[in-house]
Amino acid sequence: MNRQAAPKASSPAARSAEGSPVNAAVTNAPDGKATAVLVVISFALALALMFSPLASPEAPVGIAFWSATAVLAVLASVGIRRVAAIQGTGSGLYASMTAALFGIWIVYFWQLLVVAAEVPRVLLPSPALIVSALWENLGTLGGDFVQTVVKAVFVGWALGCSLGFLVAIAIDRMPFLQRGLLPIASLTSAIPLVGVAPIAIMWFGFEWPSKAAVVVLMTFFPMLVSTLAGLQASQRLERELMHSYAASYLRTLWSLRLPSAVPFMFAALKVNASLALIGAIVAEFFGSPTTGLGFRISTEALKMNMTLVWAAVVVAAVTGSTAYALLTRLERKVAFWHPSIRGRR
Repeated sequence: MNRQAAPKASSPAARSAEGSPVNAAVTNAPDGKATAVLVVISFALALALMFSPLASPEAPVGIAFWSATAVLAVLASVGIRRVAAIQGTGSGLYASMTAALFGIWIVYFWQLLVVAAEVPRVLLPSPALIVSALWENLGTLGGDFVQTVVKAVFVGWALGCSLGFLVAIAIDRMPFLQRGLLPIASLTSAIPLVGVAPIAIMWFGFEWPSKAAVVVLMTFFPMLVSTLAGLQASQRLERELMHSYAASYLRTLWSLRLPSAVPFMFAALKVNASLALIGAIVAEFFGSPTTGLGFRISTEALKMNMTLVWAAVVVAAVTGSTAYALLTRLERKVAFWHPSIRGRR
């Protein structure tokens, strides 16, 4: 006698997994092939519009051009949103693709609108002119990069962050120092850059040590405050457990409190990377040798050579973005176990 097999009842765990938001998001994720086709079509239309008579400087900017630009902007927005919505094991790759796609479209519309509207290069040069100036002055900008970034920014950033970390450890170990050092540290953060830069130049000269001194002053306080907050981030029960094991201060610091402070310290390192670059460039406005990104921006702006000014700005922007990305990747490698890092993976 044949017996019809009864359907197997799914377990509660399986039912919850089937109806989980993660599975629902994966199910509703856009199709990768359709998204790729949409992106390719958008790029093809973008190239067609770029080289069409509608975008020619000789042709007047009319309703046809603005209509085509609006349609292309809608396609670009939909493509970016679909790429960003794709889930799966390669979500990190798609996140990078989303950022790259967004940047490409920003540069494209910049080039398209500046050329079609014949915006004077003094006001806003096109990306093509900026890239051309960057290539023609590659040696000059390379020397400026070494002078500003390799010497002033890197040395000042390393010294300022190290000094802030060491002072934070000293304040944590000896709380009475908090009453005397923290007000002084907060005072250093309140000093305006335009006021301290000329003083640093008078003390340390026109070379890179004066810019490094300004960077040290700018990066010291954020690292100090972040490290102190991170050292207090460990739970009270955890500290009491270390105390019950008769762990010394150094052992507790190394095994418990510093690991808890790692995300706070990396946050300060990333913020200080941008502050250091800004501080060094602004300090070069007040006096520097014949090299440096700040020197190049100030002198070329006086000559109305705005394409080279924008090229120097691009070098600084790419440097800051690269430093931030490298520190973020290093943070994920060092503090991969921390909940704040696991939540971003």
